[in-house]
Amino acid sequence: MMPVEIAMLLFALVIDQLLGEPPSSLHPVVWIGKSISLLERRAPRGAMMQLAYGVFVLVVVVGLFASSTYLLLAWLRAWNEVGYVIIGGLILKSTFAVRELQRAASRVWDALVSENLDTARRNLRHLVSRNTESLDQPLVVAATVESVAENVTDSFVSPVIFFVLFGVAGAVAYRAVNTLDSMIGYRGGYEHLGKAAARLDDLLNFVPARVAAGLTVVASAIVQADFRGAWRIMLRDHGLTASPNAGWTMSAMSGALGVQLEKIGCYRLGDPQAELSPLKILRAVHIMYVAVALTVLASIIVEVIVYVRPT
Repeated sequence: MMPVEIAMLLFALVIDQLLGEPPSSLHPVVWIGKSISLLERRAPRGAMMQLAYGVFVLVVVVGLFASSTYLLLAWLRAWNEVGYVIIGGLILKSTFAVRELQRAASRVWDALVSENLDTARRNLRHLVSRNTESLDQPLVVAATVESVAENVTDSFVSPVIFFVLFGVAGAVAYRAVNTLDSMIGYRGGYEHLGKAAARLDDLLNFVPARVAAGLTVVASAIVQADFRGAWRIMLRDHGLTASPNAGWTMSAMSGALGVQLEKIGCYRLGDPQAELSPLKILRAVHIMYVAVALTVLASIIVEVIVYVRPT
């Protein structure tokens, strides 16, 4: 008999690929975001007060959504295992977004091959937070490839690792921290408010980012990209980004594609061996999907080992 966790993961992946994202009114990550926004509006002034309040927001949001998920699924498992797999799979799916990442990247590619750079820049805003208005085509391609590479970690590997370790509640807890980081973990007026979330997000992604980078190297070998270059550039350039984690998968992807990925004024990853043509976006998505498949395979192996291990 298949462990229920494997069935849940496969169900979540099928739902992601067939249906994509649920409506906003039913999306747990949207609920998390609304909760953060509600609490953010009540943030106090002053660095120390904001820091303390940021810790409070972190504990409340993560605790609320992780504990409610755990209690709901514990009740469902005792009541009906099929219902447990279905509801658990639907919640798990909300913690990752492989199809949506692919679609967002494809919209940029479609605009570029149609020679509509302005549309490509607008579509790129769904993937990156930087100003895209002045980017030329190579920089639009670079930013899209970077986002695909970075999201191998954030959009799949990390939530799946926390699911394997701690169940659906663990994946939800990770997604809550990641959402907190994306919403308030930035420099500026709320720098201290989001500091706890940003540091915890860095910590939670520390191992998954390196796992995802390794999987990106293996995936590049499978699709016959430059896996040696992926390994070499990953080891050389992973520390050039401000984030302690994002550089790992981005540098591996740049090496695999033989391109240089640049965010002007921030970093340059890889060597400019090949042109940053729109085709590189499709190659990056291909590598991303193989890395996703490898993650699923590794997760199944772990679950089977745990399932058959003598107690």
